[in-house]
Amino acid sequence: MKLPEPRNRSDVSLEEAIFTRRSIRSYKPGPLTLNEVGQLLWAAQGITGRDGLRAAPSGGATYPLETYVAAGDVVGLEPGLYRYQPASHSLSLVTQDDLRGELSTASLEQRCVRDAASVIILSAIYERTTQRYGERGNMYVHMDVGHAGQNVLLQATALGLGSVSIGAFRTRTVAQLLGLPGNEVPLYLLPIGRL
Repeated sequence: MKLPEPRNRSDVSLEEAIFTRRSIRSYKPGPLTLNEVGQLLWAAQGITGRDGLRAAPSGGATYPLETYVAAGDVVGLEPGLYRYQPASHSLSLVTQDDLRGELSTASLEQRCVRDAASVIILSAIYERTTQRYGERGNMYVHMDVGHAGQNVLLQATALGLGSVSIGAFRTRTVAQLLGLPGNEVPLYLLPIGRL
């Protein structure tokens, strides 16, 4: 599914987004729009330059991250797990199951994961970076996921949405829920909801 084109201008300055960004764990009922979901995914890993350069920096442009959205309440998008395809700014369906409840359980019962309209998940394939940088590449992967996560949090703030970064979850359980191959590790959950 092709996503709406991302925008690169808004009425919210970067400084305002940095100043007002807070960890938000309670959300009002209400769906996200497909434009909002597309903008958030683009902020995480969207293509922003020639030669496939992306919105978030990556050590040696190795791009070890994969981005998913566990959609639950999005106008124009059926509930399910989708993988973001940066090159085409599109989504591919992984499963039609609404995984927010199971992700909440795997996240030590954090209600914000269950109550969010959608959850963005960032995972990594470490070999993309470690084959170039060896053991030090592990640190670069962790830096990459931090960059991408902060982009999502600031973009959510600019869109008037709430979000929080979640690192407390059962890694193997989340990997199984997402159907990840053995070399791909979930690192970050970012529930997104209305304020």
